[in-house]
Amino acid sequence: MKTLIYIEHRDTKTQRINNKTFVPLCLCVLILITLACSPVCIQAQDSLRTTRYVMRSAMIGAGHNNTFETYLSPLEYQGPEVRFAYETMRMTRLMDGNVSAQNLLQLHASYTENISQTNHTYGGLVNWSYALHYQFRPAEGLKILFGPMLDLNVGVVYNRRNSNNPAQAKAYGGLGASGMLIWKFRIKNYPMTLRYQANLPLLGAMFSPEFGESYYEIFSLGNGGRNVAFTSLHNNPSLRQLLTLDFPIRNTVMRIGYICDLQQAKVNHLKSHTYSHDFMIGIVRHLYLIHGKSRAGMPHKNTPF
Repeated sequence: MKTLIYIEHRDTKTQRINNKTFVPLCLCVLILITLACSPVCIQAQDSLRTTRYVMRSAMIGAGHNNTFETYLSPLEYQGPEVRFAYETMRMTRLMDGNVSAQNLLQLHASYTENISQTNHTYGGLVNWSYALHYQFRPAEGLKILFGPMLDLNVGVVYNRRNSNNPAQAKAYGGLGASGMLIWKFRIKNYPMTLRYQANLPLLGAMFSPEFGESYYEIFSLGNGGRNVAFTSLHNNPSLRQLLTLDFPIRNTVMRIGYICDLQQAKVNHLKSHTYSHDFMIGIVRHLYLIHGKSRAGMPHKNTPF
């Protein structure tokens, strides 16, 4: 009987020892699992914050316009131009979150005259481009962006003295390449951001009447010819360039810029070009606002711009 009691007492003691060992072991396993999952959760939260961060800017400006439309006149027309530009940029989840998306909307209107100052034209164009840029970060504060772009344009050029063909409609678009260089730097403790961007159309289509063909023949009589032409670098060598500088003034980030917009084409034996040089000024806003001058010098790895 004593032996049995002794054996039962030893087993109970052993069970208590095992229970005391098992509980800390479970706690250690739970801690390890929590530590292993924490980087994944933090990375997911950082990715979510990054994709929700949006840079928005609006600029207005004025400059010089040079318009040439052989459908309307054999002469060049030059004069002032006004322009408005609205831009948004945000990070996406493409390629492990290294691709940013850019929406750029531009509107410009011009009033030009010929060299003899005997006639005037009115011009206007709306341009919208959407680009996906892969972001390379070769150095601290420096980013190089490159990727595909969709570019669409619609507008009109009106000649006051023409009676049969007073206007030329502008409608063209296509796919192209877009590149950007962003450099964040400081002058003493003052943060600034310099950006250069170039958009080059590669393949697309353009609406154009044929040589000597009126819009009345195209739309009313239905005698239109080959009015939609394929465009590429051989007949539509164009380039849009944008240079901006961001700097904070109190709680506002200001932006000054220069736009060099070179559009030219030769389709259906008709030549046209629009050369614009505009100086711009505007403001920059961010989805996650922070105070002070550091708004223009946010960590470049976490922002689309």
